[in-house]
Amino acid sequence: MRDTYQEQLDELASGLAGMCDAVAHAMERATRSLLEADLQLAEQVISEDIRIDDVRASAEHQAFGLLALQAPVATDLRVVVAAIHGAGDIERMGDLALHVAQAARRRHPQAVVPDEIKPYFAEMGRVGVALAEKAGRVIRSRDLETAAELEADDDAMDDLHQHMFTVLMDRNWTHGVSAAVDVALLARFYERYADHAVAVARRIVYVVTGQMPGPLAV
Repeated sequence: MRDTYQEQLDELASGLAGMCDAVAHAMERATRSLLEADLQLAEQVISEDIRIDDVRASAEHQAFGLLALQAPVATDLRVVVAAIHGAGDIERMGDLALHVAQAARRRHPQAVVPDEIKPYFAEMGRVGVALAEKAGRVIRSRDLETAAELEADDDAMDDLHQHMFTVLMDRNWTHGVSAAVDVALLARFYERYADHAVAVARRIVYVVTGQMPGPLAV
């Protein structure tokens, strides 16, 4: 019976790690659709988002089942509670990748992002994908050092996000209000995506240590 219970906990964690891989893939494709004005890629991200939602629903169902039937305590209880919250964070990451893809579809065949700032969005995409993949590794390994690395990695995304406002406020911006709104919203999507990845890692710190790191607004 104990072996079955542990297998259920492991399966729950594995499902969440798989969700991280899925949202990383979604953001990678969403970013390419944004930079290349690729409608087909955008449509793929949009149509597949429902799968991430379904995995979250399944993870929550499994977690509540463990709470009801196994009455976990101590570390096991923290695993289940962290899984419930973490599933929400990861699903939100998928939603943010979806928003990026929707922006690419909405403006197609025109590009959403002006050519001169595409490198910044390419870097935001790279950082976001790396954060999601690292969050998945943290779930699988419960490695506290790797979890701490996400905090530092997120600083790079924050710097890129802040730089976008510098670009938009520059008197040399010539692309109009509509493009400025698109750029500001897109930069925010990437910044929030990164914040949710950090939140997932913090929940693993809670699982291992029993203490939640400092608050992060997500």
